[in-house]
Amino acid sequence: MFRLLQTITKNLIIAIPIMMGAGFLYGLFFDAGWLKSMIVPFTFLMVYPMMVTLKVKSVFEGGDGKAQILTQLINFGLVPFLAAAVGLLFFGDRPYMALGLLLAGLVPTSGMTISWTGFAKGNMSAAIKMTVIGLILGSLATPVYVEALMGAAIEMRLTAVFRQIVYIVFLPMALGFLTQRFLVARYGQSAFKKTLGPKFPPLSTLGVLGIVFVALALKAGTIAGSPGVLVDILIPLALLYAVNFTLSTVVGKWMLPRGDAIALVYGSVMRNLSIALAIAINAFGDKGSDAALVIAMAYIVQVQSAAWYVRFTPHIFGVGREVPAEAEGA
Repeated sequence: MFRLLQTITKNLIIAIPIMMGAGFLYGLFFDAGWLKSMIVPFTFLMVYPMMVTLKVKSVFEGGDGKAQILTQLINFGLVPFLAAAVGLLFFGDRPYMALGLLLAGLVPTSGMTISWTGFAKGNMSAAIKMTVIGLILGSLATPVYVEALMGAAIEMRLTAVFRQIVYIVFLPMALGFLTQRFLVARYGQSAFKKTLGPKFPPLSTLGVLGIVFVALALKAGTIAGSPGVLVDILIPLALLYAVNFTLSTVVGKWMLPRGDAIALVYGSVMRNLSIALAIAINAFGDKGSDAALVIAMAYIVQVQSAAWYVRFTPHIFGVGREVPAEAEGA
């Protein structure tokens, strides 16, 4: 079972479209209303496992301060406004799809930031720190950015969104940290790192696939009535990721050494789509399903673009030494 989950996690580019298709077919032929009751358990399954392996202590390690500052300046000073502008351009009359694009640009980094940095032979220590800092800052900043950039276009209560952030991010984070401490105390750091820890992140893939299934089932009628909506979503997503990759590459190549530059690219382009998906479908009710559809499609663009970028990394930054990669979640 564990190996199967690992295989699925490494092949999200295939698994996500399959679950999208399955969800669409289910919603087309069956009553999908009861699936709303599965949102909370799928959300917990999606978020909690990735928190168990989160290396919070890495925030206090030094040595790459410039890369960290540049990464977060891009993450919070540029990308949210870029996402909002692209959303306004392409979804001016569909505010909740614009919300999905904004959410996809608001919570930076995921465990795959670390993995892709390793695959590209970048500075994985810097990538781990970016992941922790980006997750915490992004979770705190998301309600504020949504209110400031889209408050007039969508229905939202700031306190309600903050409450959902606590339930979706910080409660699982606390439980994950306690689980990590218990397992380390019981079995030792070495056993946790080599054997126990790696078993958790693939579990979050089940939550991701479950939420994607639910999101598509709930939107099946809309998609069937206007199938071109999927193309309408892919175009702005591709534009957002293309601009983000280009901007981060230029900044990294110009201002940082090779390893830090690669970490910056993956630390500022990879988004925590699991958290974004959970916020969309939990904090905005039925209307959040439009945003969830956009985020589900973002998985396809993000994974595919990250994989292709690894192939071109030697041509962009030169060949680096081999660095072992640690997969720490989807």
